[in-house]
Amino acid sequence: MNLEQARFNMIEQQIRPWDVLDASVLELLHVVHREDFVPEAHRIQAFVDTELPLTATRRMLAPRVEARLLQELKLQRHETVLEIGAATGHLAALLGHKAQRVIALEADAGLAAQAQANLKRAGVLNVTVLNQDGAAGLSSEAPFDAILLSGSVAFVPQVLLDQLKVGGRLLGIVGDEPVMRAVLVTRVGASDFQSVELFDTVAGRLPGFAESPAFSF
Repeated sequence: MNLEQARFNMIEQQIRPWDVLDASVLELLHVVHREDFVPEAHRIQAFVDTELPLTATRRMLAPRVEARLLQELKLQRHETVLEIGAATGHLAALLGHKAQRVIALEADAGLAAQAQANLKRAGVLNVTVLNQDGAAGLSSEAPFDAILLSGSVAFVPQVLLDQLKVGGRLLGIVGDEPVMRAVLVTRVGASDFQSVELFDTVAGRLPGFAESPAFSF
């Protein structure tokens, strides 16, 4: 496989048409090699427009979804980011190139170890991976400029929103299949939040988050 041609095709045929037009994001996709964060068994599929299986219950986000999430966060170089659901570390690496500091939480010990190794090998030194559940965030390091949920949740817990700085934002994929939407929540005051729905997509569930209560009649 010609990796550079495959990478070019991924960017031009999958990612750019999905309204990822930020030049800095597109350039990062050339710099941070996605195939280096994909398990060996699926390496040949690194550039395919689909989620890749990592464990029995976890999947790596599709390339276009990762790129769009990165673009929509609009990170600045001075910012500190909390990522929930590090998986194998690819999105954490991208975040690390845009922000000053990234703390990535990963509930699966095996994936957390892979993420740490992958990030070290890629020379990304400003990302810390912690093997722990992310549903409660990381209050000891709060407040954050940005929080990224790298997977889907039924709803966004208030405990995460409370860990944002005023002016900070949380981005996640919210809802239940087949209807999920990327939602950006910005903290505009001590107890005020504004929410915007950005685009429709579907992603695997993050572990540890509560599901919406079922309706009873």
